[in-house]
Amino acid sequence: MNELLEGHVALDVECLDRVYLNGYVPNLQVSGQVVSFMTAHLGFPIPSPAIMERIGTSFRRRVSSFAGDNEVPVVRFTKGDRKQEVMRPHLQRQAATGRSGVAAIGVAQEYQNVFAATQRADRGESGKAVWFNFAKADRRVTCFYFYLWDVDFGPAFIKVCAYFPYPVKVWLNGHEWAKRQADQAGIGFTELSNGFASCTDPAGLQAICDRLGPAPCVSD
Repeated sequence: MNELLEGHVALDVECLDRVYLNGYVPNLQVSGQVVSFMTAHLGFPIPSPAIMERIGTSFRRRVSSFAGDNEVPVVRFTKGDRKQEVMRPHLQRQAATGRSGVAAIGVAQEYQNVFAATQRADRGESGKAVWFNFAKADRRVTCFYFYLWDVDFGPAFIKVCAYFPYPVKVWLNGHEWAKRQADQAGIGFTELSNGFASCTDPAGLQAICDRLGPAPCVSD
């Protein structure tokens, strides 16, 4: 590879590329915590999958209301869609406003490791009430992709699974962050879809890339 690239590389920059951050609720990771959440926290006498469905339905309605109130397009992904390409026009439109915001919301049916319920044969401690056990299983559920345009980070998305235990994934791109910072610093560059073809100040661009770490992600 080095021999092929020798004499053809115009710019060599080291930078974080795609960054994925996974989020989860620590106290909803085992079945006993799910039961405690439904009974002790929510106050239901019987932990039931109907409670999961109620919470998921409420969340889906709130997403729909948010989209309607803020005129955010809702896109339903189909099998084989390249999500980034489908969302590109929406991201470009949001970028043209010069403001950070939700460009569009994608909806997909995907397999996720969520809690499934089975009715207990012993019917709980009383022997009379309907009672359930909960265990993790792969199920096809609704996931929402909130595609964002951020003035510092450029395109990104937050993926939220609408079913217990509600895992979250955040995606952003270090090269896109560096492009925004180079613009602000007055460094001219020719961009690639995921990187830089050339720039007017390679040392300055590398210094920007070296700044990317946990602190900028948290503070911004």
